[in-house]
Amino acid sequence: QVQLVESGGGLVQAGGSLKLSCAASGSDFTVNTMGWYRQAPGKQRELVASITSGGSTNYADFMEGRFTISRDNAKNTVTLQMNSPKPEDTAVYYCYVETTTTRGFVFGSWGQGTQVTVSS
Repeated sequence: QVQLVESGGGLVQAGGSLKLSCAASGSDFTVNTMGWYRQAPGKQRELVASITSGGSTNYADFMEGRFTISRDNAKNTVTLQMNSPKPEDTAVYYCYVETTTTRGFVFGSWGQGTQVTVSS
């Protein structure tokens, strides 16, 4: 079973910076794609960014180059560096991790979510 622990959310001023981190722990699995999603009040959850085990990244168009996703495969951690956030980036941010068990089953796991609030 995979446990995900997120950290780094909070209040930030527009134009500032904030870093979100997520650590995956457990046994008998390998980590595939890791990513961040977000959900604002009254809106659907949407992809922010993802990164494969090989380092290939995918970003939502609204990122406009402001956020950077990275990972440490040795530690099974994924980080989202948020630069120049805007008030419309305010949302609960969720870590998502896809894993493959030693028996070959693929699972997706979600973190508990961390609130990011961007003030104007």
